[in-house]
Amino acid sequence: MNLTRRQTLKSLAALATIQIVPSRVLGLNGQTPPSEEITKAIIGCGGISASHLPMPGKLLALCDVDKSHLAQRMNQVGGEAKGVKGYRDFREILERKDIDVVHVATPPHWHALMSIAAAKSGKDVWCEKPMSRTIGEGIAMVKAVEKYERVFRLNTWFRFKDNFYGMGVPVKQIKKAAMHDVLGWPLTITVGAHTGFDWKLGTWVGQKGLTEQPVPAELDYDLWLGPAPKKPYNPNRVHAKFRGYWDYDGGGLGDMGQHYLDPAQYILGKDTTAPISVEIDADPQDADAIGTWRRIEFTYADGCKIILDGNNSLKDSAYIQGPKGKITKGFQTDIPDLEKKLASLPDPEPQITDFHESVRTRKKFALNERNGFWSCTIVNIGVTAHRLNKNLKFDPKTLKFDDSEANKLIEQPMRGPWKIEV
Repeated sequence: MNLTRRQTLKSLAALATIQIVPSRVLGLNGQTPPSEEITKAIIGCGGISASHLPMPGKLLALCDVDKSHLAQRMNQVGGEAKGVKGYRDFREILERKDIDVVHVATPPHWHALMSIAAAKSGKDVWCEKPMSRTIGEGIAMVKAVEKYERVFRLNTWFRFKDNFYGMGVPVKQIKKAAMHDVLGWPLTITVGAHTGFDWKLGTWVGQKGLTEQPVPAELDYDLWLGPAPKKPYNPNRVHAKFRGYWDYDGGGLGDMGQHYLDPAQYILGKDTTAPISVEIDADPQDADAIGTWRRIEFTYADGCKIILDGNNSLKDSAYIQGPKGKITKGFQTDIPDLEKKLASLPDPEPQITDFHESVRTRKKFALNERNGFWSCTIVNIGVTAHRLNKNLKFDPKTLKFDDSEANKLIEQPMRGPWKIEV
């Protein structure tokens, strides 16, 4: 990727001015306007793709490197009889001029390459979490989305809708308590089982010493690996088990991190920065398979903290606590008449929470490439500390660690011919 510090900071700060939108999407030339039709394709037909199918937009294409996965989803949507075409190679989808939005529902090691390629081809992007597998890939994604003036969203929504896991209320209520100094400052957020958040650490432990097995006839394993290092096929590496291996994801932190930490970032008002340090309590990690961790603690320059409790050792901690009070699971609090106080306070700034409204207006979605980059950076700082089993310092301005090993993980080499070109 070879992005200089100046290029990095410029791309993160750039504001899009002229938006390039296909005339069909604008409803020009007598064609159907987006209020009636925005078309989409879904790349990746594994389990998570089920959540993308009912999302708005006319489905025109599905893609997967596993013929059986593709056939199952094609059958589910009615196949070519319903106007849906199946593909093995995502690049064929990007050549189509009649597709407006690409849903990237693949393992994370593909997110950056596919999102950037989609942006270059004039598609808007709906991407699975985590946004990127590395910090460097995230930088490149921001640069591409803004260079090609695309609309981007991540497939997590708790900062703007639904009750927030064990808290029992939408994030807006907690955000108001933080932004209006009801709890005092600095604040500490603790994310663990006792506050209603399952890190799935046992689920995503990788198996060490995998033995080579024959590649199933229906799977294009080389294309599944794509930019990841070439390693002998074993069913534990692919499909539902890939999250347990560093080459493809970051374990439970990679799986659930943006669901849990993006709202925490929003609550603390950290949408344009990152922690300056991370401390890890874990055992040394295998070079291939991901293990568990007990605690990860992030600290910001102003003293705010986000603590990830992996073994329920902090079961007496509140979800969010400051000098003036705290809020615990189920929105229990020690502040008298908290809900009444919050009702009298101004709400956070409005957000666009309908992705297709963003596509139509070319205005940023609530969770976009910018704030999504920073919440994913929190995840990737934690994954880096976990992988190296090291406490680290991080500079949010240079986007670098104080450690040479950690900095090597910011921009990891890709297996040819795959490379990121913005």
